[in-house]
Amino acid sequence: MKKTVAAINSRKKNQTWKLMKRNWCLYLFLVPAVVFIGIFCYAPMYGVLMAFQDYSPGKGIMGSNWVGLKWFQTFFHLPRFWQIVKNTLVVSLYSLVVGFPIPIVLALMINSVKSTRFKKLTQTITYMPHFISTVILVGMMSVFLSPKSGFLNHLIAMLGGPDDLYYMGSASAFAHLYVWSGIWQNMGWSSIIYLAALAGVDQELHEAAMVDGANKLKRIIHIDLPAIMPTMVILLIMNAGNIMSVGYEKVYLMQNDLNLTTAEVISTYVYKIGLKQQQYSYSAAIGLFNNAINFFLLVVVNKISKKVSGSSLW
Repeated sequence: MKKTVAAINSRKKNQTWKLMKRNWCLYLFLVPAVVFIGIFCYAPMYGVLMAFQDYSPGKGIMGSNWVGLKWFQTFFHLPRFWQIVKNTLVVSLYSLVVGFPIPIVLALMINSVKSTRFKKLTQTITYMPHFISTVILVGMMSVFLSPKSGFLNHLIAMLGGPDDLYYMGSASAFAHLYVWSGIWQNMGWSSIIYLAALAGVDQELHEAAMVDGANKLKRIIHIDLPAIMPTMVILLIMNAGNIMSVGYEKVYLMQNDLNLTTAEVISTYVYKIGLKQQQYSYSAAIGLFNNAINFFLLVVVNKISKKVSGSSLW
């Protein structure tokens, strides 16, 4: 039995190698991408050694003193450690739970529209916010939510809410502002991949379901959703692998002295420690801890997905 399996695997490898040799010119197109990833993604991993050193720019990585797990222990014993981790998880999980299904719903809604002209108009309107820079977006939020001149504040006051609350300085409002502004900015762009998957659905399935009396909602549940399920699973796994990674740009721009208790996340803390205070080894240790957690979550979620749905990254 083992010999048979080995023979089958050997035959498959030979067939794959022959196919690659036959289409070698196509693999040339991968060379620039492979070189780019190697230079900018794998080569910098050499700097991870700083996390275990008392790094000095003058001595370099190989000349700096080794300190073991000193910087990891420093971070774990930090009085704000749990608060920073909690803030990171709250913002990331909130974004995942609320932000993940909305592009799917939007794609299903756009796909169900019969008017091609209205469909294109809707796609254009929902895509446009994605091209607004983070700085401009945060500036818009500051203007719109200004206690004196912000139209959103006036609208909230008309609906019975407080008219003098500075939402950009509210610690309790930070996560909501961060997540929902991100959803508004990116839901149209994120829906593109689902619209592409829905474009491959055989329309004869819809026609047969309509003959059987299925309404639009039933056709979405039993035809469209199963068609995009593998795409949804893959994207969910990839998002789960970034739970501990919250981009520092937008968070840093939204931070102020009033909301810092909920706005300080790992990425902004690393930025302040590493670049502003020049504690390179300390920031490298925090970044390595963060990436290790992400890698663990990616492997676990991928394994669970493979058992439950059969779809996985590997």
